[in-house]
Amino acid sequence: MPLDPQIQALLAQLAEQGAKAPESMTVAENRAMIAEFAGLAGPPVELPTVQDVSAGDVPVRIYTPPGSDTQGPLPVLVYYHGGGWVIGDLDSHDGLCRTIAARSGALVVAVDYRLAPEHRFPAAVDDSYAALTWVAEKIGDYGGDPTRLAVGGDSAGGNLSAVVAQLAKQRGGPALRFQLLVYPAVDRFDDSPSMTENALGPLLSRAWIEWFLGCYLSSPDEGLDPRVSPALTEDLSGLPPALVITAEFDPLRDQGAAYAGRLRQAGVDATLLPVDGMIHGFLQMGGVVDRAREIVDQAADAVRAALR
Repeated sequence: MPLDPQIQALLAQLAEQGAKAPESMTVAENRAMIAEFAGLAGPPVELPTVQDVSAGDVPVRIYTPPGSDTQGPLPVLVYYHGGGWVIGDLDSHDGLCRTIAARSGALVVAVDYRLAPEHRFPAAVDDSYAALTWVAEKIGDYGGDPTRLAVGGDSAGGNLSAVVAQLAKQRGGPALRFQLLVYPAVDRFDDSPSMTENALGPLLSRAWIEWFLGCYLSSPDEGLDPRVSPALTEDLSGLPPALVITAEFDPLRDQGAAYAGRLRQAGVDATLLPVDGMIHGFLQMGGVVDRAREIVDQAADAVRAALR
């Protein structure tokens, strides 16, 4: 189907601003750009508490959902923001995390992992797994239930979610009940039709993907590491149930769908939710795109159901 009309209108506004191609911009310029996009999530949802704390050496932000004072320990979603491992932070995804917490009834722990190129692979992976282990050990102090844990993230955050789910299996914990993978980057060497069809975007282009990877990786061979390309892991059995969300006009569409298929083949309860008319990054556009808001709600409902 064609691009969603609200997405079309948003892209037209961006085109009128005459911005440079992101892959031609500096790291600082790219980081400023994603900060400006944060407003597309809409007005921030008011929550009882939002706390910035340290998970060991990793900064995290803990979102407590409404009604938490009348319940026992809350289920927990550890969330990893997108941005190609180079851009994005706790503030860029603050609106999204607030909405997910409010809708899912889960405590959301957003992870501020180290970014490239200052900190190349595997720094983001190390921080992501360290934060997860800290949550399993300490989240009870913040009203969370460490026996009901999920991981989730979008784009590079979807990559990190898939990776830490695999690491948790390999290392014997923490035990996870669910993984939410939103247009995840799972195969550095993907050359599927969606990579060609959407090579020029909209928004995420193949050139921008290569720019991100150039910042993140120290050598091309690192792309073969399952901590970069979790789709290259041979045995996917025993991983937690998953919801994989893809966007029609996204270079990463086919690799996300293929990963969901491989999870199912390995006996994992994996659901693929392909979203027509959408582009990469749409989940953060709930303030201006109706369909984005609907999918955020569906994702949060899936988290609630999985951690019930």
